[in-house]
Amino acid sequence: MSRDLRLVALSLFIWGVGEGMFFYFQPLYIQELGADPVQIGAILGAAGLAMAIAHIPAGALADAFGRKGVMVASWIIGMAAAWIMFLSRELTLFVVGLMLYSLTTFVMSPLASYITAARGSWSVARALTTTSAFFNLGVAIGPVVGGTLAERAGLHQVYGFAAALFVPSCAMIFLIHRQPVEPHAGASRFRRLLGQREFLGLLLLALAVMFGLYLSWPLTPNYLHGVRQISLGQIGVLGSMNALGVVALNLGLGRIKPHLGYVIAQVGIGASVVLLWLATGFPWLALGYFLGGGRVTARSLVNAQVETLVQRAEMGLAYGLAETVQSGALVAAPILAGLLYRVDPALPYPVGLAWIGVTLVLTLRFGPRPMAARKPPSSPAPPSALQSFRRETQ
Repeated sequence: MSRDLRLVALSLFIWGVGEGMFFYFQPLYIQELGADPVQIGAILGAAGLAMAIAHIPAGALADAFGRKGVMVASWIIGMAAAWIMFLSRELTLFVVGLMLYSLTTFVMSPLASYITAARGSWSVARALTTTSAFFNLGVAIGPVVGGTLAERAGLHQVYGFAAALFVPSCAMIFLIHRQPVEPHAGASRFRRLLGQREFLGLLLLALAVMFGLYLSWPLTPNYLHGVRQISLGQIGVLGSMNALGVVALNLGLGRIKPHLGYVIAQVGIGASVVLLWLATGFPWLALGYFLGGGRVTARSLVNAQVETLVQRAEMGLAYGLAETVQSGALVAAPILAGLLYRVDPALPYPVGLAWIGVTLVLTLRFGPRPMAARKPPSSPAPPSALQSFRRETQ
């Protein structure tokens, strides 16, 4: 692992601990602030929209002006948003902080292209999934700490501890090297990318797949806490199991062909939905959360497939398009989940499972097949000054 990847991974690990402290409790805290299930779904859908709108311009800016500056901006804004969520004591201001925090997922495409360029001799899939694994290793620690703190001091205090952790993570990202801007010649990036039928087909498939993978997830904490009577501490343990699942699946599936890994991740999430829906024992619920980590792995594996279809000078924009499309699923799925939950709290699970079955067939039939591996990129340019970067979501 190169120096820059080590710094990015360590910063992501620290950020993951902080985000993991509140991420799995977020629907419960929104409920605590006065929202009903439909409102929770709408708020989470709006957060998904905030995630979606900035990916394409961020990717294009990273291609044109460099990746590090966009990464630094995301880390700083994410840290500020966390402090807003902590300092707010009513729903409206909290939602403002949440929207701002969600908006900073624009870092995903510049981050993915930065990691791709800095990967050295590693494959793209291995570099993307390994750095994601570091983040999720931190997320595995955060929920246990957050659940314990929430039971003793309340969910509000969890956000304060998380915001404090984001400060060193943000400072650390200033230390990565700046990468040179890749030259681009010929037709515009948009025109070239939108003229590639296989690339567009992958985007449509990724949208359908992510919708199904996410549909049963947004209100799962509310279902387990309100219907199954699972405590906040236990939900924290389940959140840690989910993050450990991301780590294990990233490290495992990141070393096989991306198309095959994409299929396996979907099968695992289908099993996760069944367990969260029907299982009665806590160990089975833990296994369901563990397998549910495949949602994050699936997203990384889409980017690994995108990289085989585009030129390097278009990487940031292509990753931005892929992230925008997948984030589109995060807009609609929570809204539908909230409506289904109001009819029957368990209803998102069978509907989500049926959707996964359909998209799994589509993936097997229409998913892009592996192409010849690209040569690793040359080493990044020598040191620059400072760096800053933050993760996402989830």
